[in-house]
Amino acid sequence: MARVRYGPRPEPEITAARNNRGSLPDIWSTGVVAVWESDPDAVAQVLPPPLKPAERALVRVSISQVDLFGTPLGAGSFAVSAEHGPHRGWYPLVMPMTTERALIGGREVFGEPKKLGEVVVERTADPVGDLVAARLTRHGVSFVEVRGRVGGELPLPAPAEKLDFYFKFLPGVDGTGFDLDPVLVHCLRRERVRRLERVDGEVLLRESPFDPVADLPVRRLLEISISEKTSDQRGRVVERVSPQALLPYLHQRYDDAQQLLDAPEPPATDREA
Repeated sequence: MARVRYGPRPEPEITAARNNRGSLPDIWSTGVVAVWESDPDAVAQVLPPPLKPAERALVRVSISQVDLFGTPLGAGSFAVSAEHGPHRGWYPLVMPMTTERALIGGREVFGEPKKLGEVVVERTADPVGDLVAARLTRHGVSFVEVRGRVGGELPLPAPAEKLDFYFKFLPGVDGTGFDLDPVLVHCLRRERVRRLERVDGEVLLRESPFDPVADLPVRRLLEISISEKTSDQRGRVVERVSPQALLPYLHQRYDDAQQLLDAPEPPATDREA
């Protein structure tokens, strides 16, 4: 009898898949990063317990593109500074991805707030200094755009570790609450940079009902850079969190958990036309 591919995989295949996850080659991406100081009250409002505001109310947007084994991938992150006990890191509010594979893997394994979207990084040659334009777009709105002129090479930083905070959960089958208690995940990224350049430019935040990043304005722009880097990541569950405390923040993960507000528009009737 022929093997049915939706049937169970034999143990050697399961073991090989598990072992091969740790043997992927370095994947280098080209990305634009901007960091700014924002409104402390606004940053505090977007942090679900037990996360706390950091000493400085910072926002960090990263917009990257990579050729992933012949397939282009765009990846973005819009995050705010946060603390969990003695740990300092970033809490991403939205992470647009251009492929379903990247979206599902990050959301189901780590609890990353990934959503399908358009991610663009463009670099145009110019004799005065190359022009850079990077943007994140969803539902037809480029809600974040970073643009400017490349100003010159910067010293390469030493390999570094960066911490992100995620909440991993499943909305309840009955449409209320969660199926299981949510958990807080610490995701540690080890990052190496092989090229780093300064960008002199600006950050534009546009109004979007689905991605309201305009509520975290640019009070003081600290840096914009474009780089080539590679990273890996590992996560761990650090604690269970209160479902009641997290529920008011559910809309950060989904445009509309009940899928009512983002449903297709009904066709117009003759009377409405």
